[in-house]
Amino acid sequence: MQNVTILGSTGTIGQQTLDVIARHANEYQVYALAANSNVDALLKQCIQFKPEVAVLLDDQAAQTLRSQLKSHNSKTEVISGMVGLEQVSSDAKVDIVMAAIVGAAGLKPAMAAAHAGKRILLANKETLVMAGSLFMQAVARGGATLLPIDSEHNAIFQVMPPPQCKQLADDHLNDIGVRKIILTASGGPFRKYSQEQLSTVTPELALKHPNWVMGAKITIDSATLMNKGLEVIEAHWLFNARPDQIEVIVHPQSIIHSMVEYVDGSILAQLGNPDMRTPIAYALGYPNRIASGVASLNLLEIAKLEFEAPDAKRFPCLRLAYDALQLGGTAPAILNAVNEVAVAAFLSKQIHFLDIPAVIAKALAAIKTTPVTSLEQLIAVDAEARRFAYTSLAKAGERQALTAC
Repeated sequence: MQNVTILGSTGTIGQQTLDVIARHANEYQVYALAANSNVDALLKQCIQFKPEVAVLLDDQAAQTLRSQLKSHNSKTEVISGMVGLEQVSSDAKVDIVMAAIVGAAGLKPAMAAAHAGKRILLANKETLVMAGSLFMQAVARGGATLLPIDSEHNAIFQVMPPPQCKQLADDHLNDIGVRKIILTASGGPFRKYSQEQLSTVTPELALKHPNWVMGAKITIDSATLMNKGLEVIEAHWLFNARPDQIEVIVHPQSIIHSMVEYVDGSILAQLGNPDMRTPIAYALGYPNRIASGVASLNLLEIAKLEFEAPDAKRFPCLRLAYDALQLGGTAPAILNAVNEVAVAAFLSKQIHFLDIPAVIAKALAAIKTTPVTSLEQLIAVDAEARRFAYTSLAKAGERQALTAC
């Protein structure tokens, strides 16, 4: 029986992780569930899975959950705050940590799990985007096992040669016979939109992903192709790949989740229905395979698989991510922070869809990039970038209001 902490249990990945665990109740036990402030959802999960500990980032929400669990005669202990997240990520009782908290809030608990030598199922992009070098060092020093949950990186992991799979980022790709990594992208809901059409996109339209069921933030990132840009940065750290060894191609069916090209001309791909329970089950069971609940892939029904190059002019976020990776240092952290602020502003209808890449480009040009030295430094850079973004977006809003008048 392995004890599992799920960070971000009320989100899409967290819910799907619980679905897989429920199918293997004799092998996995939920030790801790953690969320931001969703009391109702976490209460239902606690009643069903009976974790030892529940964590809410929001103190007031934690107090409410504590009271409600007491009325249900639950023995689950409720703690709160970032300290609570780090505690359930590093506790000696924990074997596996699903790191699925969205955004920069997931960075510290993921680092705590790495230092404690846990098996980390990494679904939080920001951990590698913001602090790739620091996190990979922590994984190595702590003796942790790192398994990517993003469908693309999980696919790459599955078709990499065995030496690379034993320890991520140990080898250069050329040394293990790999020519390049090929990340596939669905292209999002606006793949065929013109520049003029993109200028009229609403949050409601952007949240309708053609293939995947995901949270709001990652769905918008998929629509702008920033999601794929962040994955390029992740792949760099996970697989020790240079930017020119990471290619992105659009594959609208989302059946091939990613590929690896070898120096002999072979290309190995991982295929499956677009369901995140597949990579979750792979990582939970690794190195064995366990049932995920995902339906078998019927290639005869699919009939054809299409591929095309991404359009960096219409979707500049992908290029901006490559730019940040080339700049190195704190540039990816700046990119990530400003993108989070811009996406939130778009979802609340404060800015237009095309304003998202515009404010990111402005921030990368204006904020000085420095070498990464510590987690505290990255947190400070994250705060600085967010302040810049808020100021820029406020000015943009003022201009839009004047234009409307």
